[in-house]
Amino acid sequence: MYGLVNKAIQDMICERHGEEKWEIIKSKAGYEDIDFFIGMDGYPDEVTYSLVAAACEVLKMPAPEILQAFGEYWVNYTAEEGYGDLLNSAGNSLPQFIENLDNLHARVGLSFSQLRPPSFECEHTSEQSLDLHYQSTRHGLAPMVIGLLHGLGKRFHTTVDITQTSFRDQGDFQDTFTIKYTDSQSDDQK
Repeated sequence: MYGLVNKAIQDMICERHGEEKWEIIKSKAGYEDIDFFIGMDGYPDEVTYSLVAAACEVLKMPAPEILQAFGEYWVNYTAEEGYGDLLNSAGNSLPQFIENLDNLHARVGLSFSQLRPPSFECEHTSEQSLDLHYQSTRHGLAPMVIGLLHGLGKRFHTTVDITQTSFRDQGDFQDTFTIKYTDSQSDDQK
């Protein structure tokens, strides 16, 4: 994964738990010699997984909880780190943005040549619900997707209810999420 992901993990932990906890986590993960992560540099996935595992131990939180919090954090973090215009170009509503996730990743791939993005397929099931099919070469990141969806809901002032209906880690072909959403801006206009 790119250093931007590891840097975001660092910033989230420092912001919410303090720099002392980050130093403990970094040391426990075996990366005490790294002063900072370079956003545009590629790092082995194991670095990220080790940081999350160490955070679980130090913060006494399960990995799904940390990954979900990180997914939600990632939405604002990337906007603040200079990718806001790119995010804005992907859509003006939650469903439109979700439909454009693969296109967004293709555009990001122009800057990050080693990017191995996940794939998202949208299936609208009603006027305010959809099924999101998620496939990735990486395992165990479905909770992060749930966090991302919550973060996107906040970004678009949309209430979301997310239920995971298929689980790759349990043998399903892919992870699938049913998303029910209500756009609060539309409610205000009624």
